Parts: sequence; structure tokens; C-alpha cells
Amino acid sequence: MKLLYITNQVCGSGGLERVLAIKANYLIQHYDYEIHMITLNQGKEKLFYDFSDQIVFHDLNVSGNPVAYFKQYKRQINEVVDLVSPDVISVCDDGLKGFFVPKILKKKIPILYERHASKNIFKNVDHPGLLTRCKYAVMSSLMDIGARSYDAFIVLTNYNLTEWTNENIHVIPNPLSFEVNKELNHNEQNKLIFVGSHVFQKGIDRLLKIWETIHTDFPDWSLEIYGKMDEAKTYSSMAASMELGESVRFFNPVRDIKQKYEEASIYVMTSRSEGFGMVLIEAMSVGVPCVAFDCPCGPTDIITHGEDGFLIENGAIETFAETLSGLMKNKTQRLQMGEKALQHVKRYEVAHVMPIWDHLFNTLIKK
Repeated sequence: MKLLYITNQVCGSGGLERVLAIKANYLIQHYDYEIHMITLNQGKEKLFYDFSDQIVFHDLNVSGNPVAYFKQYKRQINEVVDLVSPDVISVCDDGLKGFFVPKILKKKIPILYERHASKNIFKNVDHPGLLTRCKYAVMSSLMDIGARSYDAFIVLTNYNLTEWTNENIHVIPNPLSFEVNKELNHNEQNKLIFVGSHVFQKGIDRLLKIWETIHTDFPDWSLEIYGKMDEAKTYSSMAASMELGESVRFFNPVRDIKQKYEEASIYVMTSRSEGFGMVLIEAMSVGVPCVAFDCPCGPTDIITHGEDGFLIENGAIETFAETLSGLMKNKTQRLQMGEKALQHVKRYEVAHVMPIWDHLFNTLIKK
């Protein structure tokens, strides 16, 4: 099988990059795939995650105004497709242009789209005005049109199904990044952990508001935030203005994030939207219960409310704070939920997820 991924950049520390590395490496090692990957303006940036040396990268160099950019993008993609002659193409691009790749290809090749984000990823304010809402509506319609051009359209959760109108849709969850721990770690520390980039969708501002209301009740607890920071360091400045002091600490992305999960007692997710929520299953795989806003689209598919974590109405800051406080006070409940998390998360192990992908690829080729 010769598989071509079309994406943007895979040098970062985000969830999409991690998932592509896991899937591509597994397909090579266990199914003998030949994998090529188109990236965009990546240059010689060092890769954060370990991609197999057998993967062949094709980096496109495009620039200029939108018209020139699109012409270069179209020409260079077709050049790579002609060179590689893939059996199947998988597009992993959450931007608008990714929806129209089937329209620009000159060759008829089975092609699918992997959606790694909610439609809400384009929203950058909580209460958009009329013009902004019209803009979102137009973008949503364009995405619906583009989605129907694919032979298969893959989303990550059942919740995602509610966002799309096309009939070529399949649900395949992300695979776990590492093995599920065999037993619960009873040496937990009084730490809350959050992992995610410093962008609007991740809701770090909401997390800091929650922590502001409860941190004085828990002087021996700390909140650790891992992720790529924005240049302005918006959220560390916000934490300073709230006088949160040493109770909250910010860290850049780390490669061995599993160790950081293992040191924590609770995972907190305050996202406004998600495509899936890799961080949830990563935390659960080491027996850490999760408290998350029930945002579109991901947590409700992953967390079993009251068993391995809690789902909070999206944006309900006070309820989140109360629920989190209760769990912080109750170690017995944390350990019981951690045990459940270890059991429930096994359905996301890579050996369970990747045969679904292999079957889909082969089905598209036969069609």
C-alpha cells in the first residue's frame, strides 16, 4: 500500500502531529505501508515527535498573494502526486483549503479527509457579532460543500457527526500515544495538569478564572500548564495580574509528557471546542481522572461522567470550580475514578484503532 498524507506542518508539538506520527509509524511497522507526506513551508524545521525514517517527506514552498499562493499549491501538489503515484491519499488539514484538494487533483485517486478539529475552531470570540456570525456561516457552508467531494470523510467522535451533513462520514477515534499503565500509581502529587497550546480555543483564560476562585483553599496544591506559549505570553501575564503566584506554573511542551501526567492527581480541560481531546485519553491511560467542559466535540465521547471523570456544562465556571474542589478533597474518589479510567481507555489503544484504518484504505482502493 502506498499512502500519501497531505497536511500543513508536522514539526510542532500539537495533537495532530503526534497522531500522524503514531499512525504512520504503525502502518509502516505492522502493515508494510510505503508512506509519503506532503508538508507546507516546513523547511528544515526539527520534528518534535519521532516519525519513522522510512517516511518520505515532500515539502511545498508556497508564498505570495492568495491567487499566487493557490496556483503554487495546486501545481506542486500535482507534481508530488505524479511522482509518488499513491494508492490512496489522506488529507489532514483543518484549514479551509483542505476541503478543496479533490477539486485540484488531476489524477483520479481514492481520497479521504481526516477532520481533527470541530467546526468551532474558527471562532475566536465567545459572543460574535452579526458580521462575524455571517462569516462563520459562509465558512461552514463551504466546508460542507468540500466535504462531499471526498470518497470518505473521517471524524473522531460521535459528537462530531452532529456538525456535518454529508453521507460519506465515518467515526474513527485517535489512537493512544502510549501504552496503558498496568496498575494505578498511588504516589500521586497534589497537582492539577493542563496540556495545550496557548490559543483561544483551549480556554486557558477560563482555567485561570476557575483556579482563582479555589486556589487559596488548597495552598498545598499547584496547577501546571504545559504547551506552546504565544509571543505575548498572554496567560502567564493574566495569572500574574490575578496574583496567583507560585500556585500556577507554565512550561513549554515536553517530549516525555507521560511522566508529567503520572505526577498529577487530576487533569483539567477547559477548552471551548476540541476535535477529540488526546490529552484526556493520555491522562486516563496513567489513571488520572479528568474534569472537562462538555464542549464540542470530544469529551462527552471519552469521559463517562461520574465514573472516570466529570463533564461540566460548557462555560459553567462556578460549577467547574465546585466539582474540581470536591474531587481535590476526596482522594478515595480520585483513586476509584483512576481505576475506571485505566479500564475505559483501553478501547483507544493503537492495536485496536489502526486495523480500522487499514480496512478503510483497502475498501477505498477496491471501490
